[in-house]
Amino acid sequence: MTIGAAVIVGFAACGEPPAGAPNERITIPPGASVHAIADSLVAHGVISSPRWFRLLSRIGGYDRRLQSGPYELTRGQGSRSALRALTGGHALLARFTVPEGFTLLDIADAAEKSLGIPKEQLLAKVRDTALLREFDVPGRSFEGYLKPETYFFASGVGPDIVVRTLALAARTDWDSAWAARAEAQGLDRATTLTLASLVEGEARVDMDRPLVAAVYRSRLRLGMPLQADPTVQYAIELATGERKPRLYEKDYDFDSPYNTYLKAGLPPGPVGSPGRESIEAVLNPAQVPFLYFVAGPDGAHIFSRTYAEHLRAIRRLRR
Repeated sequence: MTIGAAVIVGFAACGEPPAGAPNERITIPPGASVHAIADSLVAHGVISSPRWFRLLSRIGGYDRRLQSGPYELTRGQGSRSALRALTGGHALLARFTVPEGFTLLDIADAAEKSLGIPKEQLLAKVRDTALLREFDVPGRSFEGYLKPETYFFASGVGPDIVVRTLALAARTDWDSAWAARAEAQGLDRATTLTLASLVEGEARVDMDRPLVAAVYRSRLRLGMPLQADPTVQYAIELATGERKPRLYEKDYDFDSPYNTYLKAGLPPGPVGSPGRESIEAVLNPAQVPFLYFVAGPDGAHIFSRTYAEHLRAIRRLRR
């Protein structure tokens, strides 16, 4: 009864932290003892009595449910409130954003900066053959099969969880209507995503996506080379680890199966992570006669039907 009464009084005494009290960022390491956690909370001014924290933790069964990770707690918050935060899954989550068009190398760089995952570890995981089979991904990597999106991960997350989360999001996002439309047009998921990655890499304004898609699909139908700049940029990035934002004349001779200036047809696979709009554009291309395009200074493209028109458009832009 004495202990029970003490618990009731203690809980009643643990009210809200003082108004305007500053926040403290505290990281609880995996496997940390209740004693170590209590000492850390005292050092940051979150609680005043480590003994009371340990007692509440033991009586309430919190000591078996404390979770590691970074937390933002308030000075003077008190033992009860702190225990609820440390056992309620309220650890701070790291924001991880994968923009449309990101390659696996881009994603690995971002994971290293945002999540602290060594770049090489994530690159090894996206090439894991067992994981590729599990998600029914053709080819030798998840290039094009990870959904561009903003995610939130707990501190210490590993590369396996990150890749699985992004791959599952992409698989879930693959609309059943897309599959039906692709099949009706003689396309499969791999071909659709490859074309969509080219559209994603080329189009800078949304209204251009269906037009760029139309040009690529018409070129494929006519047996013309795609001559897609994103494939050259990707080929160079694969070989050097660096992406060239601007291509020079010599770059178009870069020998690679991905270089669609030198190789006929589609590249071996996607050259980045396409977004929904680019996938939609591939499956619903504009009904236009264009076979050529060139980017203008504002990012929008000028489209042409013939090579002579295309050359005139280039000359106008240069002037």
